[in-house]
Amino acid sequence: MAKRVAIVGAGVCGLASIKCCLEEGLEPTCFERSDDLGGLWRFTEHVEEGRASLYKSVISNSSKEMSCYSDFPFPEDCPSYVPNSRFLEYLKMYANRFNLLKCIQFKTKVCSVTKRPDFAVTGQWEVVTLREGKRESAIFDGVMVCIGFLTNPFLPLDSFPGINTFKGQYFHSRQYKHPDIFKDKKVLVIGMGNSGTDIAVEASHVAEKVFLSTTGGSWVVSRVCDAGYPSDMVMQTRFENMFINCLPTPIVNWLMAKRMNRWFNHTNYGLVPKDRTRLREPVLNDELPGRIITGKVIIKPSVKEVKENSVIFNNTPKEEPIDIIVFATGYTFAFPFLDETVVKVEDGQASLYKYIFPAHLQKSTLAIIGLIDSLGSRIPMGEIQARWAVRVLKGVNKLPPPSVMIEEVNAKKENKHSGFGLRYRKVLQTGYIAYVDELLTYMNAKPNLFSMLLTDPRLALTVFFGPCTPYQFRLTGPGKWEGARNAILTQWDRTIKATKTRTVEEPPSPFASLLKLFSFLALLVAIFLLL
Repeated sequence: MAKRVAIVGAGVCGLASIKCCLEEGLEPTCFERSDDLGGLWRFTEHVEEGRASLYKSVISNSSKEMSCYSDFPFPEDCPSYVPNSRFLEYLKMYANRFNLLKCIQFKTKVCSVTKRPDFAVTGQWEVVTLREGKRESAIFDGVMVCIGFLTNPFLPLDSFPGINTFKGQYFHSRQYKHPDIFKDKKVLVIGMGNSGTDIAVEASHVAEKVFLSTTGGSWVVSRVCDAGYPSDMVMQTRFENMFINCLPTPIVNWLMAKRMNRWFNHTNYGLVPKDRTRLREPVLNDELPGRIITGKVIIKPSVKEVKENSVIFNNTPKEEPIDIIVFATGYTFAFPFLDETVVKVEDGQASLYKYIFPAHLQKSTLAIIGLIDSLGSRIPMGEIQARWAVRVLKGVNKLPPPSVMIEEVNAKKENKHSGFGLRYRKVLQTGYIAYVDELLTYMNAKPNLFSMLLTDPRLALTVFFGPCTPYQFRLTGPGKWEGARNAILTQWDRTIKATKTRTVEEPPSPFASLLKLFSFLALLVAIFLLL
């Protein structure tokens, strides 16, 4: 009899989890509290409890080739960076293509997930749900939690003296939907993450004045990189990953600063990160430098004090009149349907083995999918987590004893650094390619570049020097997709097609052959160094 698996949430990770369960012969039931799939990517005019909220203008931060499911590319005519409405269409296409809707129960809230009395033997869970006022209970052999971590806003009002006396309007960025509310207003956005920067830029088109307050600063990256290609496709390669990890961290930080400042000098714009020894995720925004240089957005330090109709910034005694304050101060995460004895969240982290499994459980039959932060797209990363987790739930892949897992988790929490490569600021941050390759290795699905070089050198060169697109994760092993090779070799064609809407004749480059030869020789050297 097939094992029954409960999946909480029908967003990008939930859909991937359903598909993985079906592929492995398990019986998934997905509980989604709203009336449709899509999670974060489904825009609504009103904020819904327990679901991530986005504003109307949201566009993906990673390009379509880097953020698709590993066996389901975006349509060719889709732009490289995808508006939220098109992303939702893609998710619905994915659900229809793999017949996932039959496994989803909409308008169903998960109230509790608790161990069965015989958990030590069976590893089973009792899941209590609420649908149309009716409570139901069911027993499952495994549980996959796919609710993300953008639902509980972090609003540190105690850190802003005088906020209770402010006569204007203030709210968390989770509440923001359209820029109309800023028309002819003096606006302060606190927090320089992707959302805060987006909101400040949008507000600057209609507001009288916009201030963007940041404590630590940030590198700002454009979606458009060298030669007009998507920035993540240029920078996220196996070659660059290997190169960076071979260098001492101070040199990596220096190189990163040089690259980031090629677009504009961050110091001159008041944006350079305060702490450059530990990596914070760069802000992706194409307009910010232009809004700053035209005076439409004014960068300020942290807020010292809030008054009735104004604020005072640190190191600047002048009061600035303010009508609206937007707190883009991030999120906390929690699992309200799980007891703390199952998953306990402390200091913004949970004790999860490989960022997936609670390390202390006697039976590893509960997986948290998508609770990880990296410079890569969360969608293929969540899919990889789901593929491995399902094989663990099925019993095909085994985990170490709890004592070994706990030891590794505790070591991760210390966040010690080797002195080479990138140093991450938070425990939940990790290297995209290294982490994915680790999980692929556990599934025996990691591509072998050396053997590939002997049998398919064209593909090997593309995999090593080209963008680390998710199709690479389907070249071999369990879940192998026959279309993966072709998808890799045509990834640039799909990228260019969306922008090249006017055909231009270009003469062939005389250096193309030399470049291919050099790439081949560099790959040989790299593989030799890895052996």
